[in-house]
Amino acid sequence: MIRKIIVVAALMLLSVAVSAQTDRYEQRYELLVSKLGYAGVGVETLINNWEKADSTNSKMLLARFNYLFTKAETTQIVAKKSKKYLGMEPLLTLKDSTDTDMYYYQENFYDDELYGQAMKVVDKAIGLYPEKLDFRFLKANAYIAYEKESPDMARSYLMSLIEESVSRKVWVYGDEPADAAFFSEAMLEYCFSFYSISSPSAMETFLAISERMSEIDPKNPSFINNIGSYHLLVKEDYKTAGKYYNKVLKSHPSDYTAIKNSVLIARKQKNEKMEKKYLQMLAEHGTQSDKLSAKARLQQLEK
Repeated sequence: MIRKIIVVAALMLLSVAVSAQTDRYEQRYELLVSKLGYAGVGVETLINNWEKADSTNSKMLLARFNYLFTKAETTQIVAKKSKKYLGMEPLLTLKDSTDTDMYYYQENFYDDELYGQAMKVVDKAIGLYPEKLDFRFLKANAYIAYEKESPDMARSYLMSLIEESVSRKVWVYGDEPADAAFFSEAMLEYCFSFYSISSPSAMETFLAISERMSEIDPKNPSFINNIGSYHLLVKEDYKTAGKYYNKVLKSHPSDYTAIKNSVLIARKQKNEKMEKKYLQMLAEHGTQSDKLSAKARLQQLEK
């Protein structure tokens, strides 16, 4: 019995020692990164020593990922003919030799080998901490950054994560429990990212996530609005888009997105009766600017 107590005490002391050592590495890492960045001089050596002391520490794994991902990344200025690219505004606009406007953007590119190493680190972290959404989102974000206009791996990964969310009872983000509402909000953020990218593949991903999440979280009007926006903007199918916006308005009669887009649909269809209906709703539930413009438009339609 005494021997067991001694062994337990020794293990506790070892655990305390490892924890204290890890805290010191974390403090040194944060100081170094604050001065030199994620891939600054000496950062890799510090992470290597930290890993020897505590190879499964979540913050060490995050540090390793950030180091590799930053090392993999280079930035170039690229010229495009579109006024928006990957959701970004241009840094500047210049005329080319044919007097055509060319838009210049700052774009990130990735070394495949270093990127692959970074993804192996995040996979290890997910294996050790499957309940932590931090690492799940980190992987999804890395896919999005790498794939840009063709988010095939990002779509596959996020869809599988959504399916896992159906059966998983506990998620953690940071050090706090993350409930279903938190997960839904995170998926809405991803929808916004794909909507901003606006490529055909990104918009299909936007639709796929919105459709599945609308089934899982049917009381959330934002996913239904997203489906309507897909049909409005991508398919230009105003009838179908209107059905989704009306579905939202039945349960959320003051929903701004559904009202605003319904006004837009009415104008595109040149349906003044329908436009009046939604303008009245906009005059009641819109922003102050919307209310003024809606009332002015209603007066114009009544003449």
